Amino acid sequence: MGKNKKREIPTWDLPIIETHCHLDYLKDLPTQEILEKSKKSNIEKVVTIAVEPGNLDAVIAISNQFDNVYCTQGIHPHEAKKIDQTVLDKIVANLALPKVVAVGEIGLDYHYDNSPRQEQREFFEKQLQIAVDHDYPVVIHTRDADEDTVAILKNFSSSLKRKGVIHSFTSGMDLAKFCLDEGFHLGFNGIITFNSAQNVRNILDITPLERILVETDAPFLTPVPYRGRENAPYYLPFVIEKIAEVKNETIEEVLKKTYKNAFDVFKF
Repeated sequence: MGKNKKREIPTWDLPIIETHCHLDYLKDLPTQEILEKSKKSNIEKVVTIAVEPGNLDAVIAISNQFDNVYCTQGIHPHEAKKIDQTVLDKIVANLALPKVVAVGEIGLDYHYDNSPRQEQREFFEKQLQIAVDHDYPVVIHTRDADEDTVAILKNFSSSLKRKGVIHSFTSGMDLAKFCLDEGFHLGFNGIITFNSAQNVRNILDITPLERILVETDAPFLTPVPYRGRENAPYYLPFVIEKIAEVKNETIEEVLKKTYKNAFDVFKF
């Protein structure tokens, strides 16, 4: 085998649900081809995530085009400065559509501060309230904002009946334990395969298998051994493998539990 030859993507008989990606951001292949290739990796369902006012309609269009694709409605903290009441009203209206399964991607990001922190907090709270009012789970992004994330979630968690997921979890142990205690799931992706990500594997290790969702966050965070390429749902088996290794579980058990978890959260 040549030194640079990539491993084949492993496949198993049990299905996988991709709980977080951005299909409208993938550029290397047409969406239909990505989904066909993903089916060969036994990806049964895909959730494509809204992040900005400009792609609220795009994710709905993709989900309507493909039977196995679902979507969310929400605005990422990077784009909080673009939110106004019209955007919030549109999110609410679109929740009634049959392929919309969650409010997200919402939250706080103090790492880049692409939007003012006060606006991030304000619109995180307003979108959490939308989820409460309409009984939807949430898809939360949080980075370098553990304390404020806890403070805000404390005000909403008891009213947020369907909870949701802290996706691409890279935060501290205290936030992980708080979210797990409150009934949230944690989302893990290709980061857990990175040599530098022992802190994330430590969080994975203490997270019950019943509370783990698998995701790619494609086109970002491509797992080893395909780092450097655009990520896609069909790379999810590498995430499954790593979870099994870290949790000292069989592949079959990880597949069964994470599949059930996705249904528990999103109610497809």
